Amino acid sequence: MSSEKETESRKLGSEEISREFKTLVSSNDLHSLNHMQHTILGRLQDSNAVLSHFNDFSQHCFAEISGDIARNTRVLKSVKSDLDYIFQKLRSMKSKIMATYPDAFPEDSTSEVIDRRPDLEMPK
Repeated sequence: MSSEKETESRKLGSEEISREFKTLVSSNDLHSLNHMQHTILGRLQDSNAVLSHFNDFSQHCFAEISGDIARNTRVLKSVKSDLDYIFQKLRSMKSKIMATYPDAFPEDSTSEVIDRRPDLEMPK
């Protein structure tokens, strides 16, 4: 029997607390808050739809050009390798000429030249 009374008193207590909470916030404020939440939800859903469309479009565009990008990357690496080989040969030829003909180049041209070409394989 006391358990039944405890349950009943808890129920009455929770109903009283609920009534008190209802008086703390006006129904107009709750309605306004609910309306703002629905507005924000609608905007977020619209934004999500736009972003999904953009992602699909970007994926399609990337699929179209990825082959070209890969091919151009291979070409650029090949050109870099060729240029490195050419510069190596030029340095070798210059050193051989300098050994054979020490007066072939002016004094200021024999100083070490700093390679100022950017390293294309290193990300910036």
